[in-house]
Amino acid sequence: MIKDYLYIPWNEIKRRRLRAWLTLIGVIIGIAAIVSLITLGQGLQNAIQSQFDALGNDKLFVTAKGNVLTAGLSIDAIKITEKDKEVVARTSGVKRVAGMIYSTGRIEFNELIRYFFISGLPTDPEERALVGESQSYHLLKGRFLEKGDKFKAVLGYAYTQPTLFQADIDLGQKILIQDQEFKIVGFLEKIGSPPDDQSILIPLDAYQDVFDSGDELGIIIAQSQLGEDTLKVGENIEKELRKSRDQKEGDEDFSVATPDQFAETFNIILDIVQAVLVGIAGISLLVGGVGIMNTMYTTVLQRTKEIGVMKSLGAENKHILYLFLVEAGFYGLGGGLIGVTIGFGFAKIVEWAFLIAVGPAFLSVEFNVPLIAGTLLFSFLIGVISGIAPAYRASKLNPVDALRYE
Repeated sequence: MIKDYLYIPWNEIKRRRLRAWLTLIGVIIGIAAIVSLITLGQGLQNAIQSQFDALGNDKLFVTAKGNVLTAGLSIDAIKITEKDKEVVARTSGVKRVAGMIYSTGRIEFNELIRYFFISGLPTDPEERALVGESQSYHLLKGRFLEKGDKFKAVLGYAYTQPTLFQADIDLGQKILIQDQEFKIVGFLEKIGSPPDDQSILIPLDAYQDVFDSGDELGIIIAQSQLGEDTLKVGENIEKELRKSRDQKEGDEDFSVATPDQFAETFNIILDIVQAVLVGIAGISLLVGGVGIMNTMYTTVLQRTKEIGVMKSLGAENKHILYLFLVEAGFYGLGGGLIGVTIGFGFAKIVEWAFLIAVGPAFLSVEFNVPLIAGTLLFSFLIGVISGIAPAYRASKLNPVDALRYE
């Protein structure tokens, strides 16, 4: 009997292939959109998490409150300064401290003007190393900024390509930043995100001169002592900064976060955006469900006499109901299988495009078995739910009236 529940609906779908394909379109589009959006969202979260994991669990980041997503960016808001850095350096449990800042600047080379991020970094070897660890700076060629450098610059990977300024840029050449001439002493390896690869690193004191930023810092990076609880050290830093800035607990105008907390903030935002997009994609599934329902009503009408024959041969109402529910479920499952394939394939194409364009650090798509299994089950249920009303109507047909139907 179970074999009949599968065999009869499957034969009916094969017999009307064109109608079946037209019915599947809505489900395919909806499932493909949902799978691709969720897979890409998870891929982006994986990439972000791997970047923060690379920082280690002993780093802390102090920023002006409200600047979590733009840590280090110089904007007209609450400021943190060199004085705050000194307070952090004196805090119990802190091993190393460094401060940096960046903002968009005017860059001129080969008579072309571009606007990219300019970062002001310390030239002290210990502090520079700490910043390098936290920002994934690795030297491609040349050297890093050193003590005594004033108007020297280390350029991002994008400057090694002639497309940025329509000319080759090499070590020893001069580049104008905010109308100030800087000598190029190094190039960074590819990081994987355009803003980072297009950025320029200059000494912090030179940044303060060309941007007239005084003793302002965009971010303070602290490393906890070996064996210290990083969260506890973070609480100590908050306590000392509240005392220094004369603020009460809960009224701080700064924030202290670990890499995991930064990642959590990004993930919450990504989850919200993803939920909205999936909700929009779900409209296609609704349309697909309506399409399945319409097809099943048509099927019931076309097979009315067949239903009468089955009932006259002993088929009960529940048997007819199950047959049509399984057929509707097949429509949902078929659309789900095709949609999953298209959606995951699209996600892999996007990953490949990002790999070519910006490198492997930006997106990491993985085959998620629970997601695929859940999506297929969901699509099958969409079909079954859409077929309930037509199936119920078919099961209630009077066999005598059904046999006379033309």
